[in-house]
Amino acid sequence: MTNHLISVLVENKPGVLARISSMFARRGFNIHSLAVGPTSDPDMSRMTVVVDAPEMEQIVKQLRKLINTVKVTELAPGDAVEREVMLIRVSVDASKRSEILEAARLMGAEPVDVGTSTITFEIAGTPDRLATFHEMLRPYGISDMVKSGRIALGKTPARNA
Repeated sequence: MTNHLISVLVENKPGVLARISSMFARRGFNIHSLAVGPTSDPDMSRMTVVVDAPEMEQIVKQLRKLINTVKVTELAPGDAVEREVMLIRVSVDASKRSEILEAARLMGAEPVDVGTSTITFEIAGTPDRLATFHEMLRPYGISDMVKSGRIALGKTPARNA
């Protein structure tokens, strides 16, 4: 199966999220990530859905038919600006504290909660960047982690000069 990135512009109405997520469930597709938030228009929201599926043509057509759906776009790899946020807590002892803090600084992660035996970092970036940071911290002992859903916007087409 392949991860597909779908951007869905919807009206801010009750039940829209339930209708869209249940459509995926009825077809047996697992939603890997789902983020919903406001747009520049207060009457609209953008849903970014990452779904594991062999192909999306039929799903995209069905999404377009749903009530309150304004626009559906499948974003091809490389055609979107994608970001996630991750909070990750790692076990630390005094001898490794500065090493972990330096590694985090190099990756652009911020310590947001420092305890006597753990540090929680916040990092935002591409899914690959977050995966790299996660792997970098794994040897130190990750005690907890949470990631936001992926958000994405299609890239602006290049203009001919």
